[in-house]
Amino acid sequence: MEDKKKSKNSGKLKCSFCGRSENEVGFLITGMNGYICNNCAEQAYEITTEALGKKGQSIQQTKASLGELPKPVEIKEFLDQYVIGQEDAKRFLSVSVYNHYKRLLQQDSGDDVEIEKSNIIMVGSTGTGKTLLARTIAKLLKVPFTIVDATVLTEAGYVGEDIESILTRLLQVADYDVNQAEQGIVFIDEIDKIARKSDNPSITRDVSGEGVQQGLLKLLEGAVVNVPPQGGRKHPEQRMIAVNTKNILFICGGAFDGIEKKIAQRLNTRVVGYNASLKSSKVDKDNLLQYISPQDLKSFGLIPEIIGRLPVLTYLEPLNRGALRAILTDPKNSIIKQYIKLFDMDGIKLTFQESVYEYIVDKAVEFKLGARGLRSIVETIMMDVMFEIPSQKKKKYEVTLEYAEKQMNKANLERLKSA
Repeated sequence: MEDKKKSKNSGKLKCSFCGRSENEVGFLITGMNGYICNNCAEQAYEITTEALGKKGQSIQQTKASLGELPKPVEIKEFLDQYVIGQEDAKRFLSVSVYNHYKRLLQQDSGDDVEIEKSNIIMVGSTGTGKTLLARTIAKLLKVPFTIVDATVLTEAGYVGEDIESILTRLLQVADYDVNQAEQGIVFIDEIDKIARKSDNPSITRDVSGEGVQQGLLKLLEGAVVNVPPQGGRKHPEQRMIAVNTKNILFICGGAFDGIEKKIAQRLNTRVVGYNASLKSSKVDKDNLLQYISPQDLKSFGLIPEIIGRLPVLTYLEPLNRGALRAILTDPKNSIIKQYIKLFDMDGIKLTFQESVYEYIVDKAVEFKLGARGLRSIVETIMMDVMFEIPSQKKKKYEVTLEYAEKQMNKANLERLKSA
């Protein structure tokens, strides 16, 4: 009986790591001189990936995504489906994003030639599509991408957000995988709002202007930055995460309202008056942004150090009447298609008279708010319809020019009364 028990126990296979027998675990993996259970194998994997910082996995993912990466022409074709016009800006963005991926591949090539990143700055008046370009390109990317607003940034110790919060957002998008975050792309919107407020810095401390620009230098150039994973000021006890910004591509955008005057001065032209020089007669005064140069950004209030770290400078053209008309109906996510979709969810077929489109564009040109103005006009026209029609069990509804004019006049009267 004793021999029988002994042989029964000795016949059981045990995990060489935790010592549990095969009937106490899910399964055992057999090696040359031992065994490992499924639980120990999982723990070993977690320990290994943590120790290596998931480096091998990140490199493999990067190389895989590079194999599938569309070429600059294909990236631009994707942008064309959502953004009307802005050919130059789309070309610059497409090339920069494509080169960013190639830089990631070059890290492990063993070559002595090191490709430097080319951060971008886009200048364009409000409603021309800077943020839309960034959001659209994010749909296509296989690296972490985030959009941050420069208006909330201040120097450390003042009310607002620290500069490191930019990287906190990127970490959150990358699920706190540092290696993935270090290969990401950041779009900094409203970069013009941190321009130097005065040429004389001794008057008052410029905590949301030049001070923020100085803080951004290390991020744009490439440095190891200690990032608070949950934001800096609310959780001072948290453990910092070190992030190297060397391979993070920064794209900056801003309206730079009034920079046309700086460009006009440099080109020796007069915006108003009759004393224009011969040289200025060749200048297109309706689109001065196309002549923008780094020295205009310096005149506006960006410090030379930050301009040097944004070597690719491009502009967005002001939207003419034809572009606004196309934006209203042509893109995949056009404003009119969005409203048709909203009504379709209620089982209502929404249509517009062609003259309504022309009326909306006329109003947008009058208000000078760019593409952003189109939505506010359509919203004003459609508000009462969206309130009433879903309850009336109608199957279709057509918006007429007469109704659109009536709604706009009604809204203007109400604003005058409230004023």
